[in-house]
Amino acid sequence: MVDTSLYWVKNVSWWEASLFIVLLNILILVSCIIIGNKLVSMFLKRPVASIITTRPYEVVLAGMTVFFNSAVTLIGYYLWKNEIIVLSTSFGWRSWADILVLLIIMDFAMYVFHRLAHMKWLYPYIHRTHHRFEDPRPITLFALNPLENLGFGLLWIVVLCVYPASWVGITGYLFFNVVYGLIAHLGVEPFPNSWVKHPILKWISTSTYHTQHHQQEHYNYGFYTVIWDRLFQTMSPHYPSHFAKKLPED
Repeated sequence: MVDTSLYWVKNVSWWEASLFIVLLNILILVSCIIIGNKLVSMFLKRPVASIITTRPYEVVLAGMTVFFNSAVTLIGYYLWKNEIIVLSTSFGWRSWADILVLLIIMDFAMYVFHRLAHMKWLYPYIHRTHHRFEDPRPITLFALNPLENLGFGLLWIVVLCVYPASWVGITGYLFFNVVYGLIAHLGVEPFPNSWVKHPILKWISTSTYHTQHHQQEHYNYGFYTVIWDRLFQTMSPHYPSHFAKKLPED
């Protein structure tokens, strides 16, 4: 079944593939905004940022992100069609383990990329756009400079060219990436206070964690975990003492 579906996808026309990819990215954007705003309304009593309305500039950037995400996906599609990216169709435990492997690889790779994006000679051209929004909202996840968008996308493609992942691993990772990106930009904290005290869960990033990065940009560069920030001593001194709370005004 999987082999047949992938064979069909691999042999559709370019305009069909392009249309599908664009529509998929639009669906992801709309779903994140709807689900994200619902989550915000559910946890309004636990704000970690000021709850404000969507800023028009974010809408423009979100539209550009849909375009560039689609472009990156088409590049990956081309590489897969030409067997530069190898996609395993197996369904065993190793395929499911690929989700964890990809999460670990990308968590470290994006931490490094994020640190580089904050270097003085790159920051104004790549990452400052995203930091214009100190109080993140669900749509802020998509408010990226096109160069940063392409950078993260191409980083993902390089990983796939080097690591022959399974379709299960890739699909699972991409789903988790969107879900966790959304959680990071809610502006409210959906996780309980016990999260940062749990011996295992405390290593997983939270909305509070990423919001603090928006407000104190020299801390909390991690994405899915806090491992690398702890290791390289870039964790905010306000975390976890201010977990689930807005940072105090300077």
